[in-house]
Amino acid sequence: MSVHTFFSANLLLAYTAYFVGTASPGPSNLAIMSIAANHGRKAALAFALGVISGSMFWATVATVGISATLIAYSHFIVAIKIFGGLYLLWLAFKSGRTALATRASEATKAGQADTLRALYVRGALLHLTNPKAVLVWVSIVALSSSNAGAAHGAVIPGCAAIGSLVFSGYALLFSMDRARRFYMRTRRALEGCLAVVFGAAGIRLLAWPSTSN
Repeated sequence: MSVHTFFSANLLLAYTAYFVGTASPGPSNLAIMSIAANHGRKAALAFALGVISGSMFWATVATVGISATLIAYSHFIVAIKIFGGLYLLWLAFKSGRTALATRASEATKAGQADTLRALYVRGALLHLTNPKAVLVWVSIVALSSSNAGAAHGAVIPGCAAIGSLVFSGYALLFSMDRARRFYMRTRRALEGCLAVVFGAAGIRLLAWPSTSN
């Protein structure tokens, strides 16, 4: 097997791992779906861009080798874990409140949507406050690099493209009229599910071991 083929195979594994992680239903995708249905395409795309930015930040950290230092510094991981867990629980509270809202209060809140900048920040925080994202990117970079640094230059742009397609795809799909009508009919159930997902993710993150010891 040639070196080029070897790197191609490793990059393919890295891209596949990233695609599965981003396309699978999770807090970020469910939040994009909710925002797209409630506030439209631009709002969902702004949130999705924040999610992608947060992911690419940890990708850069892992690629330049800083991640090993961060992981070894247990106090940093503990701080991120606590903040991230509490942030997810706050999102669970907001989703639960939306699920219990009446039609009248829902219409009032529709006119009080966050600014695009605030939505971007919310999306970025989902990844920036998740220490597991560091470990995921350490694994992806390890898959892509192996015996040389040639793959380092390709893994981030490739995963950025995959993430952009996946997250923007969710935003575009669920901002369509048919999807929005379906969401409005099942709003309480879907927002309730989102509250459960955020709550479970927050509790799991708070309970997640800070070290491997």
